Amino acid sequence: MTGLILSNLQVHLNGRKLVQLSCHLKPGQILTVMGESGSGKSTLLSALIGALPPQFVISGTITLNDRLLNGLATQERRLGILFQDNLLFPHMSVAQNLGFGMAANVVDRNKRISDALELAGLRDFGPRDPATLSGGQKARVALLRTLLAEPQALLLDEPFSRLDTTLRGQIRSFVFEQAHLRQLPVIIVTHDDADALAAGGDVTSTLGEKVHVPQR
Repeated sequence: MTGLILSNLQVHLNGRKLVQLSCHLKPGQILTVMGESGSGKSTLLSALIGALPPQFVISGTITLNDRLLNGLATQERRLGILFQDNLLFPHMSVAQNLGFGMAANVVDRNKRISDALELAGLRDFGPRDPATLSGGQKARVALLRTLLAEPQALLLDEPFSRLDTTLRGQIRSFVFEQAHLRQLPVIIVTHDDADALAAGGDVTSTLGEKVHVPQR
């Protein structure tokens, strides 16, 4: 079955339940998980990518396009993730950053990088030092790097929170548009109502409780 399926995914720490979610995200669907700091949002993402510290106890299953992800190494899960910080490598050019996550045997590597920069309105930015980019440009490069690694689903860890209000809306639209075009199931964790409204779809807490988001 295509899409991302969480079947009674639970995470406990010292007997406290931090996460309990069940969902089936079809290609192109977005689930927003809301909550304040400490509510388990980052724990959820760590569970999905297989990076939980050993003191956490996880149960339930994570399935992506008929592949059971439980027990797989992070790099084998085909999950792309964007963080609050763009995490671009300062010692690499923009083009080198974009090529970092691509498979070594990609034959049209340079063309894919060039096409990606064109898509993001960053033509001729390949040789640039990431330090010379604006916040919005860095955010687009970070997304492109994630997408060029050809993930089968996308996880968003409050990636818009450090952008100013105007730029936040532009980058949010670009990210959701690219995820939809590539038919990627998406989970975004956030505390921002605007993110949830822009995403559409269901909004839940880390414990699976429906969250009401007021219209603005």
